[in-house]
Amino acid sequence: MTDRLVDTVALVTGASSGIGEATALALAAEGATVAIAARRRDRLEAVAARIGDDSRVLVLETDVTDPDQARAMVDRAVAECGRLDTVINNAGVMLLGPIVDAPLEEWQQMVHLNVLGLLYTTHAALPHLLAAAERDPRRVADIVNVSSVAGRVARQGSGVYNATKFGVGAFSESLRQEVTRKHVRVSIIEPGAVLTELASHNRPEVLKNILATFGDFERMQAEDIAEAIVFTVTRPRHVTVNEVLIRPTEQER
Repeated sequence: MTDRLVDTVALVTGASSGIGEATALALAAEGATVAIAARRRDRLEAVAARIGDDSRVLVLETDVTDPDQARAMVDRAVAECGRLDTVINNAGVMLLGPIVDAPLEEWQQMVHLNVLGLLYTTHAALPHLLAAAERDPRRVADIVNVSSVAGRVARQGSGVYNATKFGVGAFSESLRQEVTRKHVRVSIIEPGAVLTELASHNRPEVLKNILATFGDFERMQAEDIAEAIVFTVTRPRHVTVNEVLIRPTEQER
């Protein structure tokens, strides 16, 4: 363990697997106390066991698409951990396919989780982050919104997913301008293809197309993205990494 985040508290949503799990472990390794949130308690408890120190991890079974649950998640993290310095808005879902005749419930699920869940969490967390930015030990706070290369490049077959991730980028930049002089840093991380369970939630015919597109080259690991997130939140107080685009070397677009 290093000490770059000792005496700080981080909240990670979507922490039960993939990028969220890897990020929670990486932040804990930097000395942070980590509040880990997701819907799957059993998976969260497994992540907590990997962190290994009950005094530095808090399990928060939460559905961030419910604004009351999102607020309760933040309030409990602050109440039990004492403060909130870092928020990693990682919870998200990617349901691809043609726009014509698409199941509306897939669109609704993406908007609710990728956009509204992020907004609810951020709204609840901001007062605490602004307070942390005025306090030792670091006198700076961080919001990291996990977006996607889909937040930069619109493609056929991912229109609504593109819309949610473009929205994350727009919201992040507006918020950055609002709070940056108060030393709350707002960053977006935009991964390309990562080897996680994200794609597995798609319908079989869509999953087949995804594997045909991204299955012929070496995808990134969740730990690669977690490393970028740790780099972002451990910069000196006067430095903000606003945007990081990360692709597998062989991914063309």
